[in-house]
Amino acid sequence: MAEIQIKEQSKGKKTLSKKAIHVDMTPMVDLGFLLITFFMFTTNFSKPNTINFSNTPKNPTNIETHIDYRNSITFILGKDGRIFYYQAYKNNLTDNSLKEVSFDRSQVAKTIESAKANAPKKENFTVILKPADDSKYKTMIDMLDELTITKSERYGISDMSDKEKELYENKIQ
Repeated sequence: MAEIQIKEQSKGKKTLSKKAIHVDMTPMVDLGFLLITFFMFTTNFSKPNTINFSNTPKNPTNIETHIDYRNSITFILGKDGRIFYYQAYKNNLTDNSLKEVSFDRSQVAKTIESAKANAPKKENFTVILKPADDSKYKTMIDMLDELTITKSERYGISDMSDKEKELYENKIQ
C-alpha cells in the first residue's frame, strides 16, 4: 500500500537520512470504480414520459359506434394554439355552435368538466380531438395533458369533416 524509502547520505561524521513516502493508488482506483458501479445499479433512473394510445380491437363486439352529442365534446386544434369546441351533431353545426377556448386558467379543463357533468351517461363521455392542418404538435400534447388532468379516459383523434374545415376557416380569419 504505502512504503517509506529511506536514503542515507554520509557527510563526514553526520549521517543524513531523507524519507520519501510513496503511496500506491491502485486500490483507491478500484474502490472508486466499485462505488460508481454500486450507485449506478442501485439508482432509480427516471422513467420516460409516454402517452399510451390504444387501438380499437380487431374483432369489435358490443362497441357502440354512434356517439350521442350530449355524451361527447369535439375540440378542433387550430393555428397558433387556438382551440375551438362544439357539442352538437355534425349536420347541426353552425357558426355560432363553434366556440373558442384557451389554455389560460385551465379553461379547457373547465369546459371538459362542465360538458362531462351535463352528460346523460358520464361513463361513456368521449372527447374527440381534431387537429387542423396548420396546428402545432405542442397544442396536441397540451390537449392530451388536459385530458389526463380531467381524467378523461375515453377520447379519440380524428380528421375534420368538410363542414368543420369550412367553419374553422371562417373562425380563424
